[in-house]
Amino acid sequence: MKQQTTRGPVARHLVGDTAPHMRPGDDPALFGTAELSPLGSVEVRSFQTFTLVYTVGKIGLDDTGGIRVAFRFISDAGKPQMQDSKAANFVSASCSGSGKISLSFSAGGQRPWNGILTAHLHGGYLSEGDTITIVFGDTSHGSPGMLMQTFMEEGYEFRVMADVQATGNFLPLDKQFSIPVVAGPAAVWKAVLPSLRRPGERFHLGLKAEDVWGNPTSQANGRIRLEPSLPVTGLPLEFEYEPDDRALSLENLSCDTEGVLRIAVYVDGSEAAEAGPLVIRSGGYAGFWGDLHGQTGETIGVNSIESYFDFARNKTFLDISSHQGNDFQMKTVFWEKLNTLTAEFDEPGRFVCIPGYEWSGNTAIGGDHNVFFKTEGRPIRRCSHAILDDRSDMANDANTLTDLYAGLKDEDCVLYAHVGGRYANIHYDHDPLLETAVEVHSAWGTFEWILTDGFPLGRRVGLVCNSDGHKGRPGASYPGSSTFGAYGGLTCFLTDRLDRDAIFEAMRRRHHYGTTGCRMHMDVSGLLPGGGTLFERNPEAQPDTPTHTVQTVMMGDIVRTDAEAVILSIGVEAHAGIERIEIRNGETVLENVRPYEEADLGDRIRVLWSGAEYRGRGRNTEWRGRAQFSGAAIRRFETLNLWNPERSFEQRGSETIVWDTITTGNYMGFDAWIDADADASLSIATNHGDLELKVSDIGLEDEIMEAGGLARRLRAFRLPGDRLPKSLSVVRAVPLSNTGDNPVWISVYTEDGYQAWSSPIYLFQS
Repeated sequence: MKQQTTRGPVARHLVGDTAPHMRPGDDPALFGTAELSPLGSVEVRSFQTFTLVYTVGKIGLDDTGGIRVAFRFISDAGKPQMQDSKAANFVSASCSGSGKISLSFSAGGQRPWNGILTAHLHGGYLSEGDTITIVFGDTSHGSPGMLMQTFMEEGYEFRVMADVQATGNFLPLDKQFSIPVVAGPAAVWKAVLPSLRRPGERFHLGLKAEDVWGNPTSQANGRIRLEPSLPVTGLPLEFEYEPDDRALSLENLSCDTEGVLRIAVYVDGSEAAEAGPLVIRSGGYAGFWGDLHGQTGETIGVNSIESYFDFARNKTFLDISSHQGNDFQMKTVFWEKLNTLTAEFDEPGRFVCIPGYEWSGNTAIGGDHNVFFKTEGRPIRRCSHAILDDRSDMANDANTLTDLYAGLKDEDCVLYAHVGGRYANIHYDHDPLLETAVEVHSAWGTFEWILTDGFPLGRRVGLVCNSDGHKGRPGASYPGSSTFGAYGGLTCFLTDRLDRDAIFEAMRRRHHYGTTGCRMHMDVSGLLPGGGTLFERNPEAQPDTPTHTVQTVMMGDIVRTDAEAVILSIGVEAHAGIERIEIRNGETVLENVRPYEEADLGDRIRVLWSGAEYRGRGRNTEWRGRAQFSGAAIRRFETLNLWNPERSFEQRGSETIVWDTITTGNYMGFDAWIDADADASLSIATNHGDLELKVSDIGLEDEIMEAGGLARRLRAFRLPGDRLPKSLSVVRAVPLSNTGDNPVWISVYTEDGYQAWSSPIYLFQS
C-alpha cells in the first residue's frame, strides 16, 4: 500500500469534505506550503513520529496568525498533548523567524474534522521562506511517540490550514497528506458460514486472520486443513492460505445432506477456528446475513465507499449491505455516486447492495431513521442542509419525521428507527407502512427499550441489529479504544432467495432476527389451536391488507386469533454454548430456558454488569469494580465482551478480579472457576453499588443489584464447569391475553457473551 499525497483534500474524501477552501484563482504560494515526513505506512496502535514543516508564502504570516492541523472525529489515535514531554502523544513546535509558537488542541472542530491542533505565532511575524515545524510524537525528551489508531485506514489524514493574516479564518493548503494505517500481526483466525440453507443451495465459506483489534491482516499464512461435519460439494480440504487481500472466500459450495454443518479449521496442524453452525434443511426459506448501517470517509467515518462495500462482501462475507450517511452531511455528488455504486455491487444470488441514507433529525422532531430504497435514483430528503454549502435542493428537505413520511409515501422504501448519537423518538410519529423495524443493537450499545417502549403504543415492528460503524468495517465493527462500547450487530433475513425484492418483502413482513455480532441459527414459530388470520401487511397501515387463514406462524407475523395460547417452538443452533433463552410476552420474561439444571451446576461463577446512564449521547456507563473471593481460590478466569484490550480487566492474585470498563446498554463480565471452602464468600464492590454473597448461595437464578440509570444492574449466578451445549430446542404453551397485542419473542444469551433476539410474533384478538 503506497502513500497517497494529493492536491487539495484526499481524493476519496472530496465528496464528503465540508471545510472552506481557497477560492478559485488563489495562488497557493501566497499562503505557504507544507511537507510531512515520513510518508510510509504504519501499523495500528504503533508509536510513530511525524514532522510537519510549514513554509511561509509570499504574503508572510502576521503576529497572532498561525496554522492548524485537523484530524477526523472517528479516530481513536492518541490525543496530542503539550504538557508532559516524556509521555505518549507529546507534540512540540518551533519557528525559524521572530516570535514564539504556542500549541493548543481542542475537540470542537466542525465535523468530520473534530480534532484541531493550532500553532499560534506570538510576539513577532514571519516572512516568506520562514518555517514553522511541528513534531507529532516528539521523542527527543523521552516520549515513546504518537499512538496510532486501532483500525485500518486507507489514509490517516493530516489536514493543514493556515491563517496568515490573523483573521481567524484558516484556509486549507493546496497540498494535503495521508498516512496508510495497516493491520498488525495475526492474533485470531475467523471462519464464517451462513446459518441456514436448503439442500443443494449454494453458500460460501469465509476465512481470515485478524489482529488484536479486529483488522483483517495480510500478516498471516499457513497450511489450511478443513474438517466438515457434513460432506460439502466443492470444498477443498487442504490448501495454502495466501489471499490476495487479507481474506479468502470459498464460493459455490453446497450440501446435499440435511443436518448441521460445522467446519473445523486447522492452521499448520493446530485447530484455529470453527465455522458454523450452518443448518441444512428443506423448507420455504434460507437465512441471509446483513449489516445495513454504517458510514465512511465521505461523511463522518473513514475509508472510501468502494472499500466499504468490498469489506462487506469480501472481508466479512455478508449477503446484504447498505451505506447510511448522515443526510445533513451528504453532498448531492456523493448521493449520486452512492447510487451508482450500489447498482454496480448488487449481484442477485450473491450480494444485495441497497441504496439509502440516514435521516438525522433531532430527537425532538423524530430522531434518527434509516431510509432504504429498492431502486436507485430516488431523491434524498434531508432533515436539513446544516453543513452543506450547496442548498439548491432544499425544497426537497423533510424537516420533521412527519414531513419525511409524507415525502416518502409514494416511494418503494423501508425505514428503521435507530439509536445513535441522536435516538429515534418513537413517541413523536409512526407510519406503520414505512417504518418496519427498530434497531436494538449497534456499536453504540444495546437498546431493547426502543422496541419495548412501543408495545404499550400498539406498535408492530420487527427487530434488527446493525453496526452503525464509522470505520469502514461493516459486518465486523469492533469498537476499538473510543466512545463506542460494543461490537456491531448483524441481522438475519429469512426469505426464499437473495435479491432486493425478497429482502424488502422480508423487511416488510418482519421476517428477521438480530444478534450482537454472532451468526446463530434461530427458529421461532407458533402453532395456533383453531388457527388465526395472518395479515400480509400491518393492518394498522393497511386496513384492507390481504389475509390468510393459518395455524402456523413465524417471527414477525401479525395474526388475529381466538386461541387462548400459542404453542411456541424454539430451535437454536449457536456457535458457542447457550447460556439461556428468555421467552417473552411483551416486556415480561415468562421463562428462562437453560440447557442445564440445578444439579448440573459446577464451580463456575459468572458476574455481569450492564446498562446505560440514559437514552441520549452521554449514555456510556463507567463500571469500576473489584470482585474479592474469601475462602476460595480462582483456578481459571475468562472475560466476556472485553472489546478494548487496553481497558483494565484482570485477575490479581488468587482471590481478586478488578476492572475499569464501560457499558452502553450492553453487558460484559467474567467467569471464574473457583476452588471454594464451605463458608466461602464473594464481595463485589463497584462505583454503582456493592453485592455481598455467600458462594454457597449462588445458584441457578440471578443474584441482582439494581444500579439505577437505564437498566443498569450487576448480576451473579452459577454455571456448569464444562462447556455448555450449542443446540437447544424447546416447545412451550404461551398464554395469550385477550386485551391488546401479545408480542411473543425470545432472547438468546450465549456462553461467550453474545445476545440475539427474534422479531416478535404479534398476536391479538378482535
